Amino acid sequence: MFRRPAPLDPAGLDSFGEDRLDPAVISEIAHETAAIMVRTGRASTDPEVTNRLVRLVDELGLDTVAELWASRPPRSLPGTLWRLYVVREWVRRDPLAASNDFAEGMAHADVATVIAGAASPPGPDAMRELADAILRGMYDGDVAVALDRAAAFCRVVAAGRAARDPGVPVCDPRARDLTTEQLSERHARSAAAVLAMAEDLTAAARAWRRGDLD
Repeated sequence: MFRRPAPLDPAGLDSFGEDRLDPAVISEIAHETAAIMVRTGRASTDPEVTNRLVRLVDELGLDTVAELWASRPPRSLPGTLWRLYVVREWVRRDPLAASNDFAEGMAHADVATVIAGAASPPGPDAMRELADAILRGMYDGDVAVALDRAAAFCRVVAAGRAARDPGVPVCDPRARDLTTEQLSERHARSAAAVLAMAEDLTAAARAWRRGDLD
């Protein structure tokens, strides 16, 4: 039976992986699988290998990937990959919301918009392409640049959420009964969470350049 995917948002990524498996048991596996994936992807010249790595969540499901990586520190390689896949999955599931957040944030984060490299206007299809391109960079491009682009994407999204008018109707049924004050608080919390993700990704890019992202 078809089941509608659960609502997903980068700000809620830490809810995945909690109370699933003992982190002490999966820690070594998490770091090894992340390292093997990046190493395999970067060693391959077959575009289909890269495409399969980008579509990892499509094939395995987000819960499976969460059990491996969600509990890892955000500035580790598995923690970083987890965040990149969560961003891609959010954009894939809700490209319109991603587009709206990004479009709103462009006016408040000029430099980050340029670094992210999104098409203009940043429609839903452009957001899907951007999320795929950023993740693909982990396997066939400059990893630090891919992480900087991911961080910039998150900064633009965070700026868009922080600037969002709480009086504008939203499509999320969970928010329809909230007051304007509650919506403002919700937008602020969500923006702060996505901004924190951006800081983690920037730190990961610096660690990769130093050679100690593991």
